[in-house]
Amino acid sequence: MTLTDLEATNFFRDRSIQDDPYAYYDELRGRSRVWQEPHYGVYMVTGYEEALAVYNDAASFSSCNTVSGPFKSFPVPFEGDDVSDIIERYRDELPFSDQLPSFDPPRHTEHRRLLMRLLTPQRLRANEEFMWQLADRQIDEFIEKDTCELISAYAEPFTLLVIADLEGVPESDHAMFKEQLSTLPGQLAHKPLEFLYEQFAAYIEDRRRAPRDDIISALATATFSDGSTPEAKDVALLAANLFAGGQETTVRLLSFALRTIAEHPDVERLLRNDRDRIPNFIEETLRFESPLRGQFRMARTSVTVGGVDIPAGGTVMVLPGAANRDPRMFPNPAVFDIDRANAKLHVAFGHGIHRCAGAHLARAEGRVTINRLLDRTEDIRICESRHGPAGQRRYEYLPTYFLRGLSNLFVDFTPA
Repeated sequence: MTLTDLEATNFFRDRSIQDDPYAYYDELRGRSRVWQEPHYGVYMVTGYEEALAVYNDAASFSSCNTVSGPFKSFPVPFEGDDVSDIIERYRDELPFSDQLPSFDPPRHTEHRRLLMRLLTPQRLRANEEFMWQLADRQIDEFIEKDTCELISAYAEPFTLLVIADLEGVPESDHAMFKEQLSTLPGQLAHKPLEFLYEQFAAYIEDRRRAPRDDIISALATATFSDGSTPEAKDVALLAANLFAGGQETTVRLLSFALRTIAEHPDVERLLRNDRDRIPNFIEETLRFESPLRGQFRMARTSVTVGGVDIPAGGTVMVLPGAANRDPRMFPNPAVFDIDRANAKLHVAFGHGIHRCAGAHLARAEGRVTINRLLDRTEDIRICESRHGPAGQRRYEYLPTYFLRGLSNLFVDFTPA
């Protein structure tokens, strides 16, 4: 790829880059690990160390634009070497400004502390016990067919019901959630977050009137560190975003992990014979195919990253999938290595104060899923009538710059 080709390529709109971004990432990184693309002026971060520098510097980089990126402008121009005042004055005009991923300290610190009321070790252990039972229930629905589309048959309903159980959604409402959230937010317009906001707000208000011995009551009655009570709307937003975000990214993790198993009999054999390899296999899957393609930040002050000067107000985009293939950190990064010693150092879950709160949950879902599918099958293979023969595979990917994921995954298998 020449410099002319690189500059002509629009990361945010080019479908070929959405389907396979890795040659583009390598070219970017080869020119500069922080490179300003010409279409929107975004500083693309492809280096591992440079990604950590951005993630770990909340004082220099605001998360106010984490969703909007360069596509929503502030009403006044940025001037000078510090635009923190402008960010604070106008940040509420940006999309998602009322939600945790867009918050900066100290507001982020207080709201994340509320969220962690849902993610206590005791609650996560109980949720994992539920996962083992749920995995079998979902597998029961297709195991006798010898073939299935795994995302719709397993990954979507499994992740939805896992997060519903974690957040204490009454079992009587599970069917309603499945119906309302039947399409995942690779097409966000078809999975309205409004349903989640309204439903969790109703739960919170109900538990504040009449607390019960359940998870939602614990969240509803939580207070900030100064003893004040958050608005029901704010608590509902936390619960809704954990629900939506945790489900979607975990679906992509499961689909990539199961594709790797079905594509590579040697990997499948290693996992079947040594289940202790599964945790590192999951980490390498996250490194190799990171579900989250990019996270935006805005420079509060003039700052230098990777030798590149970024002006105050500049839009930065960290690309986890590129950082996770930086050869300085991960030798032979284009090779899937089930025993890679430092696989867990990937940044697929982000890093720093905004690191994914549900990372432990996603790992557990992957571990349970792989164990039970291996237990209940003798082999798992890519369906060639759907995806083509080995060496000529055809896969469909989500048409978005924000997420990396398969649209479907058809497999054949032999029940155990």
